[in-house]
Amino acid sequence: MKHTLYLAILSCFVFSCSTQETQVEAEVSKYAGYRIAPVDIQHVRMTDDFWLPIIKRVQEHTIAYALDKCEEEGRMENFLIAGGKLEGATRGAMPFDDTDLYKIIEGASNSLISAPNPELERTLDTLIDIIAVGQEADGYLTTWRTIDPAKPPAPWVKVIDGKRWESLEASHEMYNPGHLYEAAYTHYIATGKTNFLDIALKNADLLVKTFGDGEGQISTVPGHQIIETGLIKLYMASGEEKYLHLAKYFLDNRGNPDNHELFGPYAQDHLPVVEQKEVVGHAVRAVYMYAAMTDIAVLMRDSAYDQAVQQLWENMVGKKMYLTGGIGARHDGESFGDNYELPNLTAYSETCAAIGSVYWNHRLHRQHGDVKYYDIIERTLYNGLIAGLSLDGTHFFYPNALEADGEYEFNRGACTRQGWFDCSCCPTNMIRFIPAVAGLLYSKTEDTLLVNLYAGSEATVEFASNNLKIKQETNYPWSGKVRLTVSSEAPNPVTLKLRIPSWARNEVAPGGLYQYQQNQRATPTLRVNGQPVEADLADGYFALTRDWSKGAALELEFPMVVRKVRADEQVEASLGKLALEYGPIVYAVESFDNPNDFENLSIAPDDTFEVRWQPELLGGVNTITNNQLTAIPYYAWSNRGIGKMKVWLPKPEIR
Repeated sequence: MKHTLYLAILSCFVFSCSTQETQVEAEVSKYAGYRIAPVDIQHVRMTDDFWLPIIKRVQEHTIAYALDKCEEEGRMENFLIAGGKLEGATRGAMPFDDTDLYKIIEGASNSLISAPNPELERTLDTLIDIIAVGQEADGYLTTWRTIDPAKPPAPWVKVIDGKRWESLEASHEMYNPGHLYEAAYTHYIATGKTNFLDIALKNADLLVKTFGDGEGQISTVPGHQIIETGLIKLYMASGEEKYLHLAKYFLDNRGNPDNHELFGPYAQDHLPVVEQKEVVGHAVRAVYMYAAMTDIAVLMRDSAYDQAVQQLWENMVGKKMYLTGGIGARHDGESFGDNYELPNLTAYSETCAAIGSVYWNHRLHRQHGDVKYYDIIERTLYNGLIAGLSLDGTHFFYPNALEADGEYEFNRGACTRQGWFDCSCCPTNMIRFIPAVAGLLYSKTEDTLLVNLYAGSEATVEFASNNLKIKQETNYPWSGKVRLTVSSEAPNPVTLKLRIPSWARNEVAPGGLYQYQQNQRATPTLRVNGQPVEADLADGYFALTRDWSKGAALELEFPMVVRKVRADEQVEASLGKLALEYGPIVYAVESFDNPNDFENLSIAPDDTFEVRWQPELLGGVNTITNNQLTAIPYYAWSNRGIGKMKVWLPKPEIR
């Protein structure tokens, strides 16, 4: 790999230091915690034919590809220039270019948990050494400002006198540390090393000293949120309450004109967060903030935060979410639109926003245990999120349109996926997210194991009085059949809860924004050791409580048929149109499969379809066909070049 030699050369400029000089305490007990804990990826082994190839694609191709791109665009040099090891001006086009390395390190760290790789770990250590060079003596770390504060890499960063923190709405001087903290926490969990965590803690201590309402401090909030969740993770790693309190300070003062000159709705800085009821502004900033608000609601038992988060979630899923789970209607400001403003051709639906939505919904599920949050997670994962990554792992969508005419350059200057962007937040965000997918499958309480997603896997789950082993075998999402083998070390009973997906409950998604044209009559079934079982259906889960010490084989089946979906009549862009789904997958028609009369394709309410498995097409997919059209999974579109595509097709007036 090209970057390996390059990093070896760069490492001559830095000096490796001890990576485990201190042991950071990982137990936090003063504040309340989440009611439900995820089963971490170190306890889950993926064997899945759908997700494992995607994870390996990122591990084996995307990480190396992104490092090569970071080399080409000077991401590493910026840290060495900032630290005086090289001479030159800031390279790159964005004030947040530093975060590309942080996100790659985070994703690679997650990868190390499931796929140990000494060469990759050494590469990360070299990258961390390089990052340390760019950190100023007091902990400050944003390379462009250290190199030349009078010349920001983007023209929209205002320069007044060149001092730190002077343009927080645009400078990303707290967005950069936010991703630093997230990555350092994950690297510490993955490796036990503190070399990266020490850099993060030093920087966070500077921010604790700098921001607040005390004498000599700066009263303000970040422009682009994420530092809040990063600070909370540093609190979780270190037990230092000052990080938690600074996160809450930033949230408490958003929308407070007595604290600072407000940044406005674009940055969710128009009202105090507890008074916000509608999701507005930059969609990625928003969901990162809502995730942090959920953390505060849980950890600090803040009912006002909890109430606000619930209202914001209901507005998003009920009025502002695409069928694919994507969010953010407008290219202008990468933002949410008005209620029910969900255009298809000009949809923004940023990949980063889909990732942020999953992070937020995962927290909400851990807080409440309600199946509706996983309904959003599943819809987003299989559709609006993985669409952002090509089948070869080296081409990307930044926005994710739901319609394409082959001419409108919706993807930041292109009609199809691109190999990179001047703003490369989405490719590196995919890198940090995908290797951790296994951590979404299972979660637990003191006496209950929840199976939230269906994917071939094996997991060992520890309980206070028992250890449970579970194995999933399935061809999901192409088939609704799941075989689970469960056993335990002791006869103490454990409750097993098996999620019933919303599509199998005749609900497209919570919130009522979308409905099925007709309900499916067949219902999910469960067998234990070959015998039908009437399991309790509680909150969208099949629940079984029993002694698993003798082992048990469970057969779960979700009947799958092609479903036609309609949108709320207030969604003008999809009025009079239908979309197709099969299981959790949203489908699209592409001109490659429908070369004749593409513009006149339609779906009638009484149309019937055939489902065909095509192993040689697009990495292996189910297609939906009839005598008029062929539809492919939405996530796989635009892997064959520039063409036309539609998710929503009109209903014919006369058939």
